[in-house]
Amino acid sequence: MKYLFSLLMLALFAGPAAAHKASDAYLQLQQQPDGITLRWDIALRDLDAAIDLDTNGDGQLTWGEIKAAWPRIEAYALPRLQIAGCEMRPAGQGLEQRSDGAYAVLRFASPCQLGAHPAISYALMRDVDPTHRGLLNIQRSGQGAQLMVLDPSRDEPQGAGAAQPASATPSFLHEGVLHILTGYDHVLFLLCLLLTAVMRRTPQGWQPLDRLPQALLPIFGIVTSFTIAHSITLGLAATGQVTLPSWFIEPAIAVTIIVAAIDNLHPLFRGRRGVVTFFFGLIHGFGFAGALAELNLPTGAFAWALLQFNLGLELGQLAIVLVAVGLLYTLRRRTVYPRWVIGGGSTVAIVLGAMWLLERTTGLALLPV
Repeated sequence: MKYLFSLLMLALFAGPAAAHKASDAYLQLQQQPDGITLRWDIALRDLDAAIDLDTNGDGQLTWGEIKAAWPRIEAYALPRLQIAGCEMRPAGQGLEQRSDGAYAVLRFASPCQLGAHPAISYALMRDVDPTHRGLLNIQRSGQGAQLMVLDPSRDEPQGAGAAQPASATPSFLHEGVLHILTGYDHVLFLLCLLLTAVMRRTPQGWQPLDRLPQALLPIFGIVTSFTIAHSITLGLAATGQVTLPSWFIEPAIAVTIIVAAIDNLHPLFRGRRGVVTFFFGLIHGFGFAGALAELNLPTGAFAWALLQFNLGLELGQLAIVLVAVGLLYTLRRRTVYPRWVIGGGSTVAIVLGAMWLLERTTGLALLPV
């Protein structure tokens, strides 16, 4: 366990740096008696990728560079958000520091009135980052919040003509599935845990299990530990009861990959894999929570969105486990399995985890994801 302690301390004291996070923008749309107001928060790191805010190329965004770029930021963003029947006009700008970095705050206004199911076209980051989403909270006086997940890859206006255009049910369920399937660090951690699930460690080395049921109970225990743990911290972090900075959580997630892979090569956990997986799952839960925590939703709407998002995470995780276990069980009797699947796969995971750790503690870009 000394490896675990050392690596976690490295993540803790590495200091704030740009960290891997899904690309999200946050939109608060309010209906007023005399029209609508919109607050649109966009991460500076996303804007820099789209329109190159770092004009001197030194890797640091200064206030002077951001101030000079405001006209370009508005010119880039405004045409990429269209609300049917509403002509949006700039009404202010600012900066806000969030847990995962600085955001440009754009404010717009329009004298229009929203329909019951407003048709919204959203194209921010469409040509830059296909994983980007806009998380929209629509608020009307005397009514509950309406939630929409705006997908820039969709060409048609979103929200119009659907039976429940702003319901959290389809959107956040889908986003939960998408979040884990495109969360390559979370997927790699799960795969590290599953590589040895169809084998048993003996003094003579790894030996294949004879029957699938022998693997299912340990797999169920590992997956359940991970699920319960990340559900706990997802809820705590998303509700703001417990918050940890992104600069700590993202390197710590990379550490969990490295340690899980090392355990496949050299036993660190010694029968305590379920306990360690639970602890690591707590860390991953913070990594899942960022988007929901920033929406500032009323309690009821937030609870429903959180439930749907978490259910989506579990469905995506189940799909990964079923596919991986089926494939690994089929391959387990191959003589190359211990060396190339467990040994080679774990070595690759260690290398990727180390590169992510370096990226997330130094700001270097070593990998495309």
